[in-house]
Amino acid sequence: MFQKVIMLFSLLASLWLVSCVQMRAHNSPAAIGAAIDSLTSMLPMPTSYLPPVINRENYAHLEANPTKKVSEQPVSTFSIDIDTGSYANVRRILNQGSLPPHDAVRVEEMINYFDYDYPPPQSLEPPFSVNTEIGPTPWNKNTYLLHIGIKGYDIPKAQLPPVNLVFLVDVSGSMESPDKLDLLKSALKLLTQQLTAQDRVSLVVYAGAAGLVLGPTPGNERNQINAALERLTAGGSTNGGEGIQLAYAVAQQAFISKGINRVLLATDGDFNVGIVDFAALKDFVTEKRKTGIALTTLGFGTGNYNDALMEQLADAGNGNYAYIDTLNEAQKVLVDEISSTLQVIAKDVKIQLEFNPQNVAEYRLIGYENRLLNREDFSNDKVDAGEIGAGHTVTALYEIALVGSQGQRIEGLRYQSTSTTQPVPVHENELALLRLRYKTPDGENSKLLESPLNQQAIIRTLTATSEQFRFAAAVAAFGQQLRGGTYLEQFSYDDILNLAQSARGYDPFGYRSELINLVNLARSLNTQSLNMTLTQ
Repeated sequence: MFQKVIMLFSLLASLWLVSCVQMRAHNSPAAIGAAIDSLTSMLPMPTSYLPPVINRENYAHLEANPTKKVSEQPVSTFSIDIDTGSYANVRRILNQGSLPPHDAVRVEEMINYFDYDYPPPQSLEPPFSVNTEIGPTPWNKNTYLLHIGIKGYDIPKAQLPPVNLVFLVDVSGSMESPDKLDLLKSALKLLTQQLTAQDRVSLVVYAGAAGLVLGPTPGNERNQINAALERLTAGGSTNGGEGIQLAYAVAQQAFISKGINRVLLATDGDFNVGIVDFAALKDFVTEKRKTGIALTTLGFGTGNYNDALMEQLADAGNGNYAYIDTLNEAQKVLVDEISSTLQVIAKDVKIQLEFNPQNVAEYRLIGYENRLLNREDFSNDKVDAGEIGAGHTVTALYEIALVGSQGQRIEGLRYQSTSTTQPVPVHENELALLRLRYKTPDGENSKLLESPLNQQAIIRTLTATSEQFRFAAAVAAFGQQLRGGTYLEQFSYDDILNLAQSARGYDPFGYRSELINLVNLARSLNTQSLNMTLTQ
């Protein structure tokens, strides 16, 4: 259509020029021919019209956590986060040759993509170990990083309880792409290989409407399950809401008491029919988690990807969110880490830090912006929080400025008393009190763990800190740099690269080496972006 319009416009312009020449050249054929030749040479050759590619990817907006003054806000509370989707999605965007949008980068998910060598718990009481380390901040010589590491009790695959899985697969038209439905099939086939006769698999699909493709089937019937997956084709609109409703109904029908009951939603998140209201979907999933059925979301594809929906649905469904950009990522999430993906060992895990104003002047939580909780939520067992899977590691970092240091960012108040005549507190050597609350997988009442953090634990030189401390700091710096680097002072991509290389350590699957490659790539893309800006 566009090409026809161009041709018609050209014809009309030619006729107009001819009439002008006739009037001015007294109908001279030579003048008319020359004018037409001139016009023809100026017109572009006909080409096929391709509509512009529109990027409709959706990310929830996040404002980075600000620095807070301990004398005004001494308590920081948040829910843990075991999702890794942001890291894999950022990797995909970088490998496509672009820097990611700031809101695509959730720093805590980048940090928690990597496993850290924290000492494991020896039993399920409590079901995780808590480890802390305090050392210099690589990007600010006047502050320190408080590193909190949690390691979940590991359960080997062979010892997992029976699994009831419902694959909820998006087969709408938007999924017709090699990096979507084709990759999705291959990924779920990898998971199927891990199942046994005691497990059950069902397959629900949705496009314009939802349907049951495969009823509850023993996990060792791999040929039947894989054949059902292979028959899937893409087409139609996306009634994701109806698909979720059917998937939960099927999961309830095949419910395994004292087993793992979970819906695996695999989609690009482009819901446009049925329950499309974000809040309504979250409310539905939140209600269904009370039945003991969790929701894991697996994201696929580009262009119209809805990261915000995928991340928040998994959170509401007491599950986890992963983005699958390659078959290697599917291997990581659905095979190598299947125990932590499927088996919950602790739920509603909350962290609270109460900083001692005698020793800590300021703090800033790095990441976890959409996991923040009110102070009173910590002790309220009706407030939902994150889950820890078997063998999972969870890491959180605070940047802190000590009293009397030059690392403070916030100016003092004119009318606030600075008197130091108040009684010295009993806990004068403590920097903070670390509290954790959690519930057992089938429990309703939380349990409390407390641990004071003492000044004597501060490590004064970066080289004396552990490998995991420095690598987590490098990932945190990388994530912050991709979000604009507001708090990184002059710490550059080169500095991040050097820090990550020095702390790479044991890397059996090459994930840490891959991060180093991504930092190097981002450095080049950032330089390219700066050069383009300067030349405009």
